[in-house]
Amino acid sequence: MPDINPIEERVVRREKLKALLDAGVNPYPSRVTRSHAVREVLAAFGRLAESGTAVTVAGRLRAVRIHGGAAFADLEDDGEKIQLHFKQDILGSAFDLFIATVDHGDFIGCNGKVFVTKRGEKTVEVAGWEMLAKALRPLPAKWHGLTDTEVRYRKRYLDLLANPEVRGIFEKRSAIVRAIRDFLQGEGFIEVETPVLQPIAGGADARPFITHHNALDIDLYLRIAPELYLKRLVVGGFPKVFEMARCFRNEGIDHLHNPEFTQVEFYQAYADYNDLMNLTERLLPKVVESAVGKLTVEYGNQTLDFTAPYPRLTFKQALLEFGQIELDDCPDRSSLAKAAENRGVEVLSSDGPGRIIDNLYKKLIRPKIIRPTFVIDYPTDMKPLAKRTANDPRFTESFQLLAAGGFELLNAFTELNDPLDQRARFEEQERLREAGDEEAQRIDEDFLEALETGLPPTAGFGMGIDRLTALLTGSHSLKEVILFPTLRPEEK
Repeated sequence: MPDINPIEERVVRREKLKALLDAGVNPYPSRVTRSHAVREVLAAFGRLAESGTAVTVAGRLRAVRIHGGAAFADLEDDGEKIQLHFKQDILGSAFDLFIATVDHGDFIGCNGKVFVTKRGEKTVEVAGWEMLAKALRPLPAKWHGLTDTEVRYRKRYLDLLANPEVRGIFEKRSAIVRAIRDFLQGEGFIEVETPVLQPIAGGADARPFITHHNALDIDLYLRIAPELYLKRLVVGGFPKVFEMARCFRNEGIDHLHNPEFTQVEFYQAYADYNDLMNLTERLLPKVVESAVGKLTVEYGNQTLDFTAPYPRLTFKQALLEFGQIELDDCPDRSSLAKAAENRGVEVLSSDGPGRIIDNLYKKLIRPKIIRPTFVIDYPTDMKPLAKRTANDPRFTESFQLLAAGGFELLNAFTELNDPLDQRARFEEQERLREAGDEEAQRIDEDFLEALETGLPPTAGFGMGIDRLTALLTGSHSLKEVILFPTLRPEEK
């Protein structure tokens, strides 16, 4: 039967729905009893065939092929497929109802014994079937597949149905999260949950989303990071805590940024950033191997090797090597701004030294690092929550792991636990905000009170799950690894 256009097919499918109802069939029953998942039937196929055991399976029809008084169909369940065989002389009127009412995309349940066809296909000889959910819209693969990226992201359910490789990306994402969680728990970390709605948006340089709580009549912010709350827990006596945190930043959207994203953050008391670099070199190989089965990853035309240890390069060295800027020659904002403008980096009047250095870093350093590399000891102006290095207070005990010419995979540092120094840095952030920097951090008096109560020497770590998944799956946009990315409203 030739294909008809989607609108006409929807009309036909509604007519088939009516035929089911007229035949006294409930096309949307509440439940189904099944004896096996399809993958279980496939795994035990030889034993089931030999014993003649009947099975009851359920799933979505992905193909229907009619041959006179017989029909073959492919039943899909949780990514696995098995062939079904329908015969009129076995099913009688139930065969006629199947032919008259069933379409590609419908969910059905069926029972019968298994056998192998002459072509070697594992098959269920259907002795009975029932409609579980009549699909009123055709699947996109029936005509031309689903290749329009905008439609793929908006209607991810169709993307998963039409493009099997997409399912694999999200299975790997799940494996990545599981490996991180298993590793941290094995290291003695406890998983916690901290507020998503916060009275002050802190823990990162970012513009927050604002919402309003009616009962309290106060504005609240969707968290930009869980950092300040996790450190409160260390103050409270938990020496190792982590959170798989959904975070929100009111920023632009590009291939490496989505306003809603997931990161893992953890904090370890009595540790510094050197300890966390060593921990990272134990963690990442386990995560990479769990996702891709080896320690080398292909990304574009690059081969990345995550075998530890990773090279360590100071920020000062990196800026000199990749940007030909010696930080010692730029002791103030004016000299920094001049150096930035000479290298094509825009400088706004509201930009403080930290923002200027950060923009230099994004343009001159980050794109040049391909091999997984620790860039360490970032300037203090860039890290208002990190402890200064002992030998030079202009820099902090901090590091990021960079790879593939643009990926910041993680950010970590020895935490600033001096409440007076922290207050002074918050006050400087407030001055930058008053000058127009909307991403500058705010003074959080409750957090400062917690620091005054006493935070032991602590190191903290944050890693974006979306970016790591994109890198490990060879995806060139975060939209490929976020099931439902943020998109511009569709024009009707």
